[in-house]
Amino acid sequence: MADPFLRVIQDETKMDDRSGKSSNTRSSVSPSFPDSHQQISNILPGIEKERDYETQDRKEEEDPDLAATNQGFCLSKITKSGGGEGGKVAESPSDSSAPCRRSRSTYTPLEQQVLELKQQQKDVLLAVECGYKYRFFGEDAEIAAKELNITCHLDHNFMTCSIPTHRLFVHVRRLVSHGHKVGVVKQTETSALKASGTNRNALFSRQLSALYTKSTLVGEDVNPVCRVADVEEGGCADVVSDPPDSFLLCISENWDKVKKQLSVGVVAVQPSTGDVLLDCFPDGPSRSELESRILRINPVEVLVPSDLSEQTSKLLLSIANASAQTDDRVRVERRDSAEFEFTSAMNTVVKFYCHTPEKDSRSLSSVASFDSPVICCLGPLIQYLQEFNLEKVLRNESSFRHLSSESGGMKLSAATLRNLEILNNQTDGSVRGSLLWVLDHTHTPFGRRLLRKWVSQPLTEPQCIAERQDAVQEMMESDSITLNSIRSLLSHLPDLERGICSIYHGKSSTQEFFLICSSLSRLGLELQALLPAVQSQIRSSLLRSLLLDTPDLLAPAHGFLKVLNEKAAKSGNKTELFSDLSGFPMLQDRMSQIQSVLAEIQAHRKEVRLVLKAPALDYVTVSGQEFLIEVKNSLSSIVPPDWVKISSTKTVSRYHSPFLVERYKKLQQLREQLLLDCQREWTRFLDQFGEHYHTMKRAISHLATTDCLLSLAEVAKQGNYCRPKVCENNHQIMITDGRHPAIDLLMGEHSQYVPNHTALQHDGKRTMIITGPNMGGKSSYIRQVALICVMAQIGSYVPACEACLGVLDGIYTRMGASDNIFKGRSTFMEELTEASEIISQATECSLVILDELGRGTSTHDGIAIAYATLECFIKDVKSFTLFVTHYPPLCELEQVYPQHVSNFHMAFLLNEPDVTTDADDGEVQPEFITFLYQLTEGAAGRSYGLNVARLADVPDPILHTASRKARELELMVNARRKYQKLLSALWRICDKSSLEKWLQSNS
Repeated sequence: MADPFLRVIQDETKMDDRSGKSSNTRSSVSPSFPDSHQQISNILPGIEKERDYETQDRKEEEDPDLAATNQGFCLSKITKSGGGEGGKVAESPSDSSAPCRRSRSTYTPLEQQVLELKQQQKDVLLAVECGYKYRFFGEDAEIAAKELNITCHLDHNFMTCSIPTHRLFVHVRRLVSHGHKVGVVKQTETSALKASGTNRNALFSRQLSALYTKSTLVGEDVNPVCRVADVEEGGCADVVSDPPDSFLLCISENWDKVKKQLSVGVVAVQPSTGDVLLDCFPDGPSRSELESRILRINPVEVLVPSDLSEQTSKLLLSIANASAQTDDRVRVERRDSAEFEFTSAMNTVVKFYCHTPEKDSRSLSSVASFDSPVICCLGPLIQYLQEFNLEKVLRNESSFRHLSSESGGMKLSAATLRNLEILNNQTDGSVRGSLLWVLDHTHTPFGRRLLRKWVSQPLTEPQCIAERQDAVQEMMESDSITLNSIRSLLSHLPDLERGICSIYHGKSSTQEFFLICSSLSRLGLELQALLPAVQSQIRSSLLRSLLLDTPDLLAPAHGFLKVLNEKAAKSGNKTELFSDLSGFPMLQDRMSQIQSVLAEIQAHRKEVRLVLKAPALDYVTVSGQEFLIEVKNSLSSIVPPDWVKISSTKTVSRYHSPFLVERYKKLQQLREQLLLDCQREWTRFLDQFGEHYHTMKRAISHLATTDCLLSLAEVAKQGNYCRPKVCENNHQIMITDGRHPAIDLLMGEHSQYVPNHTALQHDGKRTMIITGPNMGGKSSYIRQVALICVMAQIGSYVPACEACLGVLDGIYTRMGASDNIFKGRSTFMEELTEASEIISQATECSLVILDELGRGTSTHDGIAIAYATLECFIKDVKSFTLFVTHYPPLCELEQVYPQHVSNFHMAFLLNEPDVTTDADDGEVQPEFITFLYQLTEGAAGRSYGLNVARLADVPDPILHTASRKARELELMVNARRKYQKLLSALWRICDKSSLEKWLQSNS
């Protein structure tokens, strides 16, 4: 089978022409150099690295046997031609009847090197460093050219395209955003050290230095330092920005034979911030529990076994295709299912945690106590992250957090997150219009991520809720300068959380390190100066603990910042990075060696001056070439014959003496060795900072919490917001003049949102049956009740005049009508599946919202199912229930359960239709409705759907026909009811006098 990576061309004539041109070019250039050309090639340190592959290509053309050696691929397996028609197969030279000639299907040493790398990384787009650019080869080049909109061309045997080195981070991010796994291959040798070695004529060695996917964008190659000013000026406009969260989610499935149910394990890790989430739970065929966790985690990449169940695969497919934009879609990585088996996963976990010398790392005993589905996720996750050198985040004890609702949060199902638009709106999937959009006034990226966690998992502990409310109230009401200073400190900060994690992984650039470390140090010093004011002015216990602890946690940053040379750090110059070398003896020795060679070179000037009889002569530097002896061409006769001419012009020539040739070569070697030493010391320096990672992360967590509280305080300052009373033992939902937070904000101050009351008590009226005309505001009302409850348990103020709420353990919703093609479910099946899950999960402390249940089937079946379901919630589940319906028979439940059920409708004004009778037929106009959006007691008799048809601009003839048909059906039904009532009364007559009365009343 042909390898799609290769591109072979059969046009030998073109190659022979190119070879001839190359030979002619070399012959025309060579005479311009003196006899000492070989000496110059050995000493020039500025030779461009990118020429190494060109040199090897020329060698190959001159010696075809060299290129044919160690090809690694059998030429009989020829791939599709790069220059011919797609899909055609070129014949192997060995199979051809033509004479055996040098074929272009023989590979250059660089191509052989690329093929070897590609064999090891078959599913990766490889960007190979070649001098001052990165090149893609073969099919990788075609994919990269298409995604990056750059030119792809044929070069020797492969299609190729290239990008400049300084733009690597831009293009890698673009490729990764489109779902590709990208590898960066770098040269591991330097020119001067290579020239002095035994392999001076061999190809530069190259190794895969980094891998990147959507969840693993951590490293110097992809994390350029963009300041706020750069972004505002448009300097980073073409950089694909990081998503708010970049979780990698691993999923495993295990069938429990004893309980006869499916157990699902999930472990989610965010390598860029160090957060780790884990959970284990039973799930049904709908995978609703898994879906709710995926929506809360919002992963950018999912790791699954190759034998994943069909139901879960369909769920992931539906989630991956939910976004219309490619760069927003979830990347799915399938791995060998053997890695997810418990035995294999446990072996990986044991090896990983048995060799963990770090402080605060998880012990093997604590990891082994995890449920087996979690272990089956953790093992493959460790192996996957080891490919990226990002596995260190899994060692930290404090990073692990259980995701299940049992850990102390309100349960919000996947349907609830969607229907209530908690995190995203349902129109275009963006944040605008969601509850998160209403509450998000954060100043920092890490604060924004924390607020998203708060919103998706509200608190259930009244004490914790009260602590947040106290802090928000103080921030809102206080005019303290201290709080204003703290607010300004948090503005224009870089992403400290991701920055320290990049340092912890040892993948930080000097620019990023200096920016992060200087920001941490500045924060620590300024917060330290505010401590007296905090102690005297801040009353909130939560705020005091956050602000008083942070300066001490940030203290280590000061020492690391003092060691750095600011100018060198900002420019990325690692040779001058450390201002004090006392702690770096290796660098001190190397620097002294360099100074010694420089002193010898400077001392050599005396000898040069004597030879040339020029007492004022000094070295010059031209085009990067140092220590050049510049002599006028008119005086060239006095230049010793053993001096090497480096360059010349019409007036002067520049030389190196034999001593300078030798010393300059030694100097270049020492400088390159210094670079390698500095890189090793830099890595060790990052490791030393990494020892304080957990402390720094705790400090940043305090700052993120402060940022979230400031954001909630900004929300509380909006008009007509109140602090809700959260009661622990009193189960009730009492809201006075409540409003929908998102709609209220979207409408603005000038368009007044109509507020409504809510009164639900567990021992009293706990179920509301809401009827009324279409588009009357029923769905907005029930959403506003749920959102106010969520906001209250986050610790926020709520859009109401007054609110007294009990603690809810969960909110469950069944709203809207939509099928699920990916899961193979009809609209009605989707309705009943969601209703069934709510019945099994809801408790007395839950809020249940059911909007128009039963409308996906016939009227009788729909009414029956809706009636029975609602009666179950009233009588058995006993949860707070808001039930929206257009079925009048359901309103009869108020008479059956008068203590717990009440009927309401959305008020409206009805303008009676005009009826004009023509000679042939009567034309009936549909009703005209004026919506009042006011919740009113009592049930509505009709839904007035024809009014919505009028608003939707349905053609008048259709409206008239529908109105007439509705009138006929209504008259027919009323007649049937009347006859049924008469017959029922007649059936109860048992004497003559009663019969006479019946006849008189119905005559």
